[in-house]
Amino acid sequence: MTEPFPREPARQELQQGLAVLPLGDTVPVDPLLDYLTLLHRWNRAFNLSAVRDPMAMVPLHLLDSLSLLPYLEEPSLLDVGSGAGLPGIPLAICRPQMTVTVLDSNGKKTRFMEQVRLQLGLSGLNVVHQRVEAFRPQARFATICSRAFARTDAFVTAAGAHLAMDGVMLAMKARFDATEELRDLGSGWSTEALPLAVPGLDAQRTLVRLRRADH
Repeated sequence: MTEPFPREPARQELQQGLAVLPLGDTVPVDPLLDYLTLLHRWNRAFNLSAVRDPMAMVPLHLLDSLSLLPYLEEPSLLDVGSGAGLPGIPLAICRPQMTVTVLDSNGKKTRFMEQVRLQLGLSGLNVVHQRVEAFRPQARFATICSRAFARTDAFVTAAGAHLAMDGVMLAMKARFDATEELRDLGSGWSTEALPLAVPGLDAQRTLVRLRRADH
């Protein structure tokens, strides 16, 4: 049987991290903990995440995802290869005014995300079970993000057509080699690599921000 989620220690860890980011009182802590509780409960049976320690999920999943908040552009977000909903679901919790679409080709992961949507009442969250190459949205997105989904040039090739003309693409990277990852990007994009400091993580994090070069 799965051990119960350690809600109060996780709350303290999350609040300390939010103070460092700093996001503070703008972040709804309880719904984020509700999400982690569900992820912890489902993870044993469905292997949604390699992270098993619920306390490690706070920096590795929540704080890492929330480090993206200052870079989002409204009104819409597409999270490509969302997996168990990262970073899209924490971002949807914190930006209820945005329309957030989480897309993944793995059925058990999209079923979990749909359960999260229902249980947390996330009316602005759309769950799509599909490969990004086959995705045909009705409108383009102001922000498209990925978290360790693919090389940056492959991410742009797969999802760039879904970006609004003045939108931004955000690729979260544990490691980033600009020479390798941007080699086949082409001249139509401007890029910027920004360091991300995630509380509780010693590992390097980089955010690659991309816009169309003519905007």
